[in-house]
Amino acid sequence: MLTIGPYAFSTRDAERAVDEFDDFWSAFTDRRDGSVVDHLRPALSGDAQADLPAVWTAYLAVGPALRAAGQLPPTASGSVVALHAGDNGVPKPARESLDVGYAGAHGDAQRNRSHHGAPYQALCLWSAEVISALAADGHPIAPGRAGENITLSGLDWSDVRPGVRLRIGSVLCEISCYAEPCRHLAQWFTDGRFDRIRHDKGDVSRVYATVLEPGEVAVGDVAVLEPT
Repeated sequence: MLTIGPYAFSTRDAERAVDEFDDFWSAFTDRRDGSVVDHLRPALSGDAQADLPAVWTAYLAVGPALRAAGQLPPTASGSVVALHAGDNGVPKPARESLDVGYAGAHGDAQRNRSHHGAPYQALCLWSAEVISALAADGHPIAPGRAGENITLSGLDWSDVRPGVRLRIGSVLCEISCYAEPCRHLAQWFTDGRFDRIRHDKGDVSRVYATVLEPGEVAVGDVAVLEPT
């Protein structure tokens, strides 16, 4: 286990963070002026354990740099409409509140840590409006069925993407990357096409977040995008 400040990385987490760094960087700079953060991009050696500190420093620095350069959206408010956590895949059981640490929601776990559970995947968030639109098209999807921990309403989901921060209850988190859908979600789509919620299909993807300040979240709490 590798630790950087309050964040703990397994060897696999470190490898993924380094191997997927180019994809993450592209997500941070998509539809933004990426030149304002070019100076933060580290040169990598190819050794995941050696490169992890520089990669993690860049992850934590790029959002603030984009914010300082006026590349992030204005402050907006929404609300928490559902919370879910569990340790046995999807759907996740509903909770009235979550105690959130740097590693994510207490009582939450993933069946397969090969692709989940890294510090930059501490929380999974999704939009109630996206879920409702899919349900209106006849898909048996509902909050928690796609494995998200926090279902939010009232925010323009096109703004909830890598680099932005959210204050949800007393938790401060930063969106780190899009959550790739997997075959376990096929059951929630009438044609099995779980890829319809990939981020390249529009503003429909679940997102992962890094926890910057632990705390508590309850159903009904305010969720503030880009808190001042």
